[in-house]
Amino acid sequence: MAKEITLSADRVIPSVVYIEAWEHYQKQSYRNRCRIYAADGVQDLNFPIVHDGNPFALPIREIRVDYSTPWLVRTQRAIESAYKSAPFFDHYRDSLFALMDTRPERLLDWDLSLTRWCLERLHLPVEIRLTEAFVKPGDGRFGQDLREVIHPKRPNPILQDLGLDRPYYQVFAPKSGFIPNLSILDLLFNEGPDAVSWLLR
Repeated sequence: MAKEITLSADRVIPSVVYIEAWEHYQKQSYRNRCRIYAADGVQDLNFPIVHDGNPFALPIREIRVDYSTPWLVRTQRAIESAYKSAPFFDHYRDSLFALMDTRPERLLDWDLSLTRWCLERLHLPVEIRLTEAFVKPGDGRFGQDLREVIHPKRPNPILQDLGLDRPYYQVFAPKSGFIPNLSILDLLFNEGPDAVSWLLR
């Protein structure tokens, strides 16, 4: 029987991760965007939301994804263009695009389904739980609060803090160099099953 892997500092299997489901939606955060490595450098992919009234006054669990434009097709094309020659893209493409084609109605459902998809591909036993009421940052009752650690508009020291600020294979690195702080998709498409080994090294 294969040994189960965990990235949790407390070595609990499965690791339990709480997601804040009652916070107000925050624009320009990773809640509806990610970064990939395209032929001409970093490309941001955004999931547009429905702007009924003031979405910034709504809990994130109520934010709906806007499908009134063909952004989903454009996003899939962008991913395909960026990673079609990545070693493991063909291995993951169909299941990822099938997941995207389910078109979850709410942003939180999008985020959860993509997170679970990634965890399954990494073979990481993680139990995701949603908070039942808003938990103030720094509350401490659910362990380390990482909500504000990674933000696209601020410097991101998390890779350095975790000792993960080292390169892995990237398709366009020979031309443009290694680019850090990308979506986990970049690591999966380029390293495949070895992605978790890279995280653990």
